Amino acid sequence: MVPVSYIVKSSQKISHFVHRHEPPVMAWDVPILDKEDDVVTVWKPATVPVHPCGQYRKNTVVGVLQAEHGLAPLFPVHRLDRLVSGLLILARNATRADLFRQEIEAGKVQKQYVAKVVGVFPEDEQIVDVNVNYNAREGRSTVEVGNSCDGSPIKGKTACTKFTRIGTNGNHSIVLCKPITGRTHQIRVHLQYTGHPIANDILYLSENVTNRSSEGVNADRAAHSPHNCLVPENNSSEKYEDSTKEDFDIDPMCTNCPNLVPKGYDGHEEGLWLHCVQYSGSGWVYQCPYPDWAVLT
Repeated sequence: MVPVSYIVKSSQKISHFVHRHEPPVMAWDVPILDKEDDVVTVWKPATVPVHPCGQYRKNTVVGVLQAEHGLAPLFPVHRLDRLVSGLLILARNATRADLFRQEIEAGKVQKQYVAKVVGVFPEDEQIVDVNVNYNAREGRSTVEVGNSCDGSPIKGKTACTKFTRIGTNGNHSIVLCKPITGRTHQIRVHLQYTGHPIANDILYLSENVTNRSSEGVNADRAAHSPHNCLVPENNSSEKYEDSTKEDFDIDPMCTNCPNLVPKGYDGHEEGLWLHCVQYSGSGWVYQCPYPDWAVLT
């Protein structure tokens, strides 16, 4: 819920109390894959942010690992978007984290993701080498095709992703994604550029997405707005609109709990069909099993 603050002044003393309720996440646990002296790897569930940000403080990978397994301090080596699942590497000390950082900055780390996309993806390897321009205000990226020869400035950053089809059933395809660079939403927007966006990625399935600035929420949640042209499968727009008005009751265990809906949460968020399966570098490889949705029937 939206934080409520109480400020009490007494002479020169100021007391500040913050009452915070976090939006719920879909996962019950953060499975540990490998635990070493200086590294721990986990299967990050979708909808769970990596570290405290925005409205999230405890419902994070770092928070859960500290509370449930006593693992602290932890230093995330790379980032995964909140709605993305899969392998997450965390260093257990600053020295190891710095070694990972140096390898990543030197371009010595290879990354692999798997995605479930719309349609029949081409059988041959596809290389998308187009700039990605991230709009921080709206929370989404666009590809930037062109060059400086026509006089228009290039704002986007160079980005390259290699895609290989693993399988298809005629309606969807499972695609192995190897990002060479690491731009925000790079895989998502590059798959959109190929004409085969991630099959449940409402933010990049349509151009008609409510602006983040007008909704006051993050871009992925704004994409689920009933004002957009896409609605969840097998649901009418009326049902979806009604579901966003779900009542949030006061927590009976909390004496200071106001009856306020978590900002931007509508209860219908799901994880993206995008999953990190492998990171490898100089003499090391960490892997994560494939998710259930990666098996086509």
